[in-house]
Amino acid sequence: SGPLTRLQASAATVRTLSSSNSSSQNIPSSLWKLGRLNHVAIAVPDLEKAQSLYKDVLGAQVSETVALPEHGVYTVFVELGNTKLELLHPLGEKSPIASFLQKNKTGGMHHICIEVDDIKAAMTELKEKKIRILSEEPKIGAHGKPVIFLHPKDCHGVLVELEQA
Repeated sequence: SGPLTRLQASAATVRTLSSSNSSSQNIPSSLWKLGRLNHVAIAVPDLEKAQSLYKDVLGAQVSETVALPEHGVYTVFVELGNTKLELLHPLGEKSPIASFLQKNKTGGMHHICIEVDDIKAAMTELKEKKIRILSEEPKIGAHGKPVIFLHPKDCHGVLVELEQA
């Protein structure tokens, strides 16, 4: 009854508990599923300087600047292999990024974007679970796909974007 034997017995107990818990909790299956992390968005006060950091200093592949007037932003994507960074800069006076930068002068993380396989089903279920969605209908995002944003107060302080995969 040495330490190794006790450790093996503990591991067996944990395996038994975790397997019995998962089957007895009857977790309902969703009509939609979360996919991969698509990007992390960073609001930047100087888009050219930020592009230069990722391209010239860090050696990343950086896209051209794209204006998205319906979202009030300029976007630039930094390719990272397994995901992307989205650099956001205000476009127009009503830009949500302009108000973000007023509070965060040097910029900072703005939101995360996670892919979903069925954005309409996700919206229906999230509304039922009292998660606020910041628009009535999905909008077309920077990748030309439908997106919605979830209220940060319902997501532990993080603005979450869901994008149709």
